[in-house]
Amino acid sequence: MKLPRRNFLRLAAGAAALSGGSRIAQAQTYPTRPVRLILGYAPGGAPDIVARLIGEWLSQRFGRPFIIENRPGGASNVGTEAVVRASADGYTLLYVTTANAINATLYDKLNFNFIRDIAPVGGIIRLPNLVSINPSLPVKMIPDLIAYAKANPGKLNAGGPKGGTVQLSGVLFNMMSGANIIQVPYSNQTQAVTDLLAGRMQVSFDAMATTIEYARAGKLRPLAVTTATRSPALPDIPTVGDFLPGYEATSWHGIGVPKNTPAEMIDKLNEAINASLVDPKLKARLADLGGTVMMGSPADFGKLIAEETEKWGKVVRAANIKAE
Repeated sequence: MKLPRRNFLRLAAGAAALSGGSRIAQAQTYPTRPVRLILGYAPGGAPDIVARLIGEWLSQRFGRPFIIENRPGGASNVGTEAVVRASADGYTLLYVTTANAINATLYDKLNFNFIRDIAPVGGIIRLPNLVSINPSLPVKMIPDLIAYAKANPGKLNAGGPKGGTVQLSGVLFNMMSGANIIQVPYSNQTQAVTDLLAGRMQVSFDAMATTIEYARAGKLRPLAVTTATRSPALPDIPTVGDFLPGYEATSWHGIGVPKNTPAEMIDKLNEAINASLVDPKLKARLADLGGTVMMGSPADFGKLIAEETEKWGKVVRAANIKAE
């Protein structure tokens, strides 16, 4: 049976209106069941620490569990692909980190395109990395570290998960200083910190949230932060850029969802994340970790991801870093 064109258009418009109304209704009641927040790292590192703080806050706000699901492997690619393949229904979220921007260049054959396949929801925190050393090393400041590394080429080790800002902060440091600090790949950051504390590794470019308490306790000697300005959490510690002008490297975290997730759900999550970042207790806890909150829209977070993908892509290519 053929419908007159006018009737067909009317029915099509009605169907579209019903679909739009259904999405709005779903967003208004969302979430109605537990939400998974997939994290591509093992427990214990900076992403895990911050993800659990945010997950707890969102659980309280929405009255539904936001469950942190650790899926380590492939420099966070295993967890990312799990979210890419998940239903775009708002019940599977991705904890996004700088590694997602780096991996776009570091890995030649990913089964996804991060910018295409993950929709940004919102940023959470920007964290400086902390250049710290085992106290047994006869080094007090960044110029001392550079001089010692040059006098002892290949004898200093710094380690972290391959491809993240922990490693690339060290790579950038070598490129700009002429030092030769060996970057040792670790499967997880907890083991890297254990080796640093034991003296089996001498230098760290780790995220401040991971090492700040050891620095405060005197178990590590902090030399500098990697941000462009000093961190309020360690105000007496200079920046690497004070000695290597132009040096800047930060870790950042946020949340993404599978593409085609309804915009209404993305906006609702974004609103909740921004609300969490002005909560005095959570904001103070994040500041204590050395972080600066990153409020903004999904578009703001998407812009940051694109810019960081380009920036770290240049470092990966210049240093000829390979994933395998």
